This record gives sequence, C-alpha cells and structure tokens, in this order.
Amino acid sequence: MDTRFQPLIVKECIRSVLMDNLAHKEYSSETMAEDTKVLVELIRKKIKDLAYDRYKIIVQVHIGEYRGQGIKIASRKFWDADTDNFAVDVYTNNSLFCVAMVCGVYYY
Repeated sequence: MDTRFQPLIVKECIRSVLMDNLAHKEYSSETMAEDTKVLVELIRKKIKDLAYDRYKIIVQVHIGEYRGQGIKIASRKFWDADTDNFAVDVYTNNSLFCVAMVCGVYYY
C-alpha cells in the first residue's frame, strides 16, 4: 500500500488553510458561497500535495455567521476501516465559524 492517509497531518493542513484565509475575514452572506468553494479547492490542493496517490480526497466546508450559537454537523461513511480515514478542524473568529472535513477513501 502507498502512503496511508494520516489524519493528524491532514488536520494541520486544514488548520493552516483556514487560519491563512479566515483570520481577518468578516461574515458576509453574499460572499460566503464563493469563499467556501475557494477554501475547498485550497484544502484539496494542499492534501493532494501530500501524495496520497491511491486515495480519493473528499473535502467538505461549512461556513456560517457566528453569534455564540452551537452547531452539530453529522456525517456517515461506508468505507474500509483499515484504509479509509478522515480529519476535521474547526475555526471561529468574532464573525464566523467554519467546519472543514477531509475524507480519504482508498482505491483498490
């Protein structure tokens, strides 16, 4: 098997993208759809650079206005527990919250 999907390394990649791109960002409902797409592509590119050649990389990003509320996000997967894995990171500032998840699904 090629390089295994490593959740801790992937989480650090997610965190660096979120911190670099959201640190000074204010929530705006007009721009968040495009900002979400940009974050997905930046995260996907950073993970692809880790050379997980045999993995399908799936990236989900949720952004919302932060007003002190809580949020629950659930996700289900049907996969091989020996090879497939995921990483999640959460970022908040005074204006917004962002939850980003990356799944690595091994190609047999």
